[in-house]
Amino acid sequence: MSRLAAGFWVQAYLMRLQLACIPAYVTAHGDETAGAILVKLSRLDGTARVFQRIMSMDGSRPWDVLADGPEADVDALIARQRRSDPDLWVIEVESRDGRHLLDEPGLD
Repeated sequence: MSRLAAGFWVQAYLMRLQLACIPAYVTAHGDETAGAILVKLSRLDGTARVFQRIMSMDGSRPWDVLADGPEADVDALIARQRRSDPDLWVIEVESRDGRHLLDEPGLD
């Protein structure tokens, strides 16, 4: 099954977040076509969680938690990921109640 270009998926995700009144920002612009995407959820209390896509055994590509904890530790992990993959996208979502919409239909 073909996948959406990364840049197109990011634009659609940001629009969906905007419609739900959830602030989000692109903090690292990756490759438009095939860049991997990390989504950082900042809870605005000093903690954060970062999600990555994984390939499951059934061929689906669900979002999985890569790291969860103090925001500084999550940011350090993202910086290491960016050093090893310059094509990586990073989207930061700000939500005190932890809303990120990644579990909604159409974002898989």
